[in-house]
Amino acid sequence: MEHPHPAPVPLPSDRSGAVRRIDLAASKPKLGPSASVEVSPWSVLLGGSALDDDEVQALEGMAQTRQVSQGQTVLSRSKSASMLVALCCGEVALGFRTPDGVFRTERIVRGPAWLDLGSAWLAEPHSMDAQALGPAKLVELPCAVLEARLARFPGLAQRLIQGLAREVQGLAINIHELMHKDAPARLAQWLHQRCEPVVGSGGQAVVKLHERKRDVASQLAITPETLSRLMRSLSRQGVIEVSGYNLRVLDPAALARLGQP
Repeated sequence: MEHPHPAPVPLPSDRSGAVRRIDLAASKPKLGPSASVEVSPWSVLLGGSALDDDEVQALEGMAQTRQVSQGQTVLSRSKSASMLVALCCGEVALGFRTPDGVFRTERIVRGPAWLDLGSAWLAEPHSMDAQALGPAKLVELPCAVLEARLARFPGLAQRLIQGLAREVQGLAINIHELMHKDAPARLAQWLHQRCEPVVGSGGQAVVKLHERKRDVASQLAITPETLSRLMRSLSRQGVIEVSGYNLRVLDPAALARLGQP
C-alpha cells in the first residue's frame, strides 16, 4: 500500500471547456462481470429500475456534462449549489479541504453515482468538498429546470425522494458504525464489503485497493499507522494476505465475523 497511486487511463478531453449536453444511454454499464443485460446509468442513479423513454428524454434534455482531470476540484463547500451533481464515470474522493489546502478523504465514489443530490434543493453550499482521483466525467441537473419538470414526471420525483432517503439511511448507518464499532471491526467490514470472490480458490476473495493508505485510513477515522497495525494483525491471524495494492482474503467468513459489532 506504499506504492504510488496508479495513474488511470486518460479520458478524451473537451478542449473547448464548454458545457455539453450528455447522452448517458451511449455508455451503459453492465450489471456485473458476466451479465449480458445492460442498465442505463440513469437507471443506476435513480434506483436501478428502467425509466420510461419520456423520462430519459426529459433528463437528457436538461443534463449537462463536464470532464475533470486528476486532482481537479469537483465540489467546493465555499460555493452555493444550483445543480444536482452525479459522477458518470471515473473516481472522485469526497471529504474536506483544510485551510492549508490539504484534502482529507472520507470516502471514494465510483461512477455512476451521485456526488451531491441534496444541496441544490436548499440553495446552500455543497456539504462536502470533492476532488477527482483521475480523469472523470460529471453529469449535472440544474435544480430550477428539474423542479419545473417534475410535475410532468411524478415518477422522477419519487425516484429522487427515494435517492435522498437512501443517502440519509447511509449516513445513519455510518454514524452508528463509528459510534458502536471499534477500529478493527470497521476495517474488517470495509474490506468484507469490497470482497470479490475468486473462482476455484476454495472460497477465497480479493480486494483491490485503489486508494492510498492515508485515504483508506481517513475513511475509517483512524491513522495510517493504525491501519498498518490492523492489517498486520489480520495477516498474522491468517485472515488476509497483502501484496501492494492487491489483498487476498484467505478467510472471508472470519473477516465477516470480525466486522460485527
